[in-house]
Amino acid sequence: MGSKLLSEEIKFNYKIWLSTADDKGILGDGKWQILKAIEEHGSLVAATKALGITYRRTWGDLKKIEEMVGFAILDKERGGKDGGKSSLTPEGKRLVEAFDQFHIKMDQHMEAAFIEFRRMVNTRK
Repeated sequence: MGSKLLSEEIKFNYKIWLSTADDKGILGDGKWQILKAIEEHGSLVAATKALGITYRRTWGDLKKIEEMVGFAILDKERGGKDGGKSSLTPEGKRLVEAFDQFHIKMDQHMEAAFIEFRRMVNTRK
């Protein structure tokens, strides 16, 4: 074994999610990625295909998010010959942007905290 207890090869992982007071999940990394994919691909169908997830379950998950947050997050246009379209509402965009910024801040904080943790473990008395 080397002189360090926790080497630079050991990394730290964590997940962020929002939940209700009774611990029902609202939004985490998976649903956040779905919302970003909808914006990128312009439809829920294209987003679910790109992410390799089922449309039906995703649709249900998004409806639950809307119920829990109390506002619409998707604008939907029914399909015609070219198929339907989906985009984020202004509130949905703010939710995603806020989660983006929150994630960036948490990533920075958690990385700094892990560096300090590693330093403390590796310091010999």
